[in-house]
Amino acid sequence: MLKGLIGKKLGMTRLFMGEGRVVPVTMIELGPCTVVQVKTPASDKYAAVQLGYGVKKAKRTTKPLAGHFKKAGVELKAVLKEFPVADPAAYSVGQEITADLFAPGEKIKVTGTSKGRGFSGVVKRHGFGGGRDTHGCTTHDAPGSIGASAYPSRVFKGKKLPGQYGSHRTTVRNISVVDVRPEQNLMLVKGAIPGAVGGIVLVEKA
Repeated sequence: MLKGLIGKKLGMTRLFMGEGRVVPVTMIELGPCTVVQVKTPASDKYAAVQLGYGVKKAKRTTKPLAGHFKKAGVELKAVLKEFPVADPAAYSVGQEITADLFAPGEKIKVTGTSKGRGFSGVVKRHGFGGGRDTHGCTTHDAPGSIGASAYPSRVFKGKKLPGQYGSHRTTVRNISVVDVRPEQNLMLVKGAIPGAVGGIVLVEKA
């Protein structure tokens, strides 16, 4: 059985549940995804299904990819992703898979690219407390002393210092599915997921 789909983060809102409970949710446009290629152990040494999501302009598609989509007989897709399956014979090229692959209440994991925050200091990047907010203090955002004296006379690897923050591949696990609306290609999940609004995400069964 296929365990995942490609989607797009639409943003956050909240749902009012029974007994006055308010649940923060993230809206994901999940699919529809088209089967572009079916990989079998006989031809590819492993079993998987290649899914395509979104639409891409012809002028922005390379010739090899355009030929790949033409061979499959499907329109140009913006994103391609493989998902392993146990029985590849259950899928065919051109088949559409929608959000009803998932059901409310089940657990999923979501993978996306976290927001890029550029070169950041230790207060923003690692949550350091910073220097004192008193008269004369000039080290409000500085990391402070990092020396290790005469021994070992070096800075240890992995020391938390300023640097590039964000824009990393991030996976959040055990997220609860609150609602699935296949007719709108929409999934609502509890809490936040990685990435900015409009970012591509991979949703898989936990």
